[in-house]
Amino acid sequence: SSDLENLIEELRQIGKIRTTETYTTTLNSFKRFMNFRKKGRDIPFDNIDSNLMMEYEQYLKSNDICPNSTSYYMRNLRAMYNRAVEKELVIQRYPFKHVYTGIDKTVKRAVPAKIIRQIRDMDLSHDSSLEYARDLFMFSFYTRGMSFIDMAYLKKSNLQNGFLSYRRKKTNQQLVIKWEKPMQEIIDKYDTIGSSYLLPIILDAKTDERKQYKNAAQLVNSKLKKLGKQIGLPIPLTSYVARHAWASIARSKNIPLATISEAMGHDSESTTRIYLASLDTSVVDKANSIILNTL
Repeated sequence: SSDLENLIEELRQIGKIRTTETYTTTLNSFKRFMNFRKKGRDIPFDNIDSNLMMEYEQYLKSNDICPNSTSYYMRNLRAMYNRAVEKELVIQRYPFKHVYTGIDKTVKRAVPAKIIRQIRDMDLSHDSSLEYARDLFMFSFYTRGMSFIDMAYLKKSNLQNGFLSYRRKKTNQQLVIKWEKPMQEIIDKYDTIGSSYLLPIILDAKTDERKQYKNAAQLVNSKLKKLGKQIGLPIPLTSYVARHAWASIARSKNIPLATISEAMGHDSESTTRIYLASLDTSVVDKANSIILNTL
């Protein structure tokens, strides 16, 4: 077993459960990278150098991992590495000096309920690819902001007895969603007979599924940007906006943070707080305009 695994085991034994979970998530990602490089799973600390970390960062980017998530993995790996340095298991070589370990503020990407309603009610029968993009956007919103990759890989077998259950690709967390009428209406619009997938994103299981998912994601996002412009949105409309909108609308309805966190499959409420902090500037903006208007 690798040096990193031994370190995690030691933390488990002294009862640092949260840290253990965090490091295990990171290590799993790093193992996937090492497998991808075909260099085996055993990762001695001596092998961790600046070039390897830059290569790992590129790997994460190519898998559509956003800068904040990439940084999260890097910071965890760095913390593990620094523990090893303290224990004199390895000489400090500063392997993280060329990779990003900061935190960007999550960009405000939410839109209010009336915009979601407007998107839902647009008549797009004249352009099937715009309609397809809109339908997938709405499906994401209806399913509490399901991410595009999770939508793409939904199987018909995930839907049973009126509940849709699936595992998030990002965190492996199991989520269960009560099946509602508007979700079914979208499914009914598309012919997926002969496919084991629920949505018409991956159409041919015999060819490269990942490629089909990536192509669909690109198409949908370019069409959504076009839709957003049509309705004069101040931010680019992407599939991600549905997720943010769901969270901010839930917050505006005074739904408790713990409930929102659970609904979105966040691993902790602090993640949800960061998520919502980027959305809740409207209150502050309103306060500022009131003050400016009193001058």
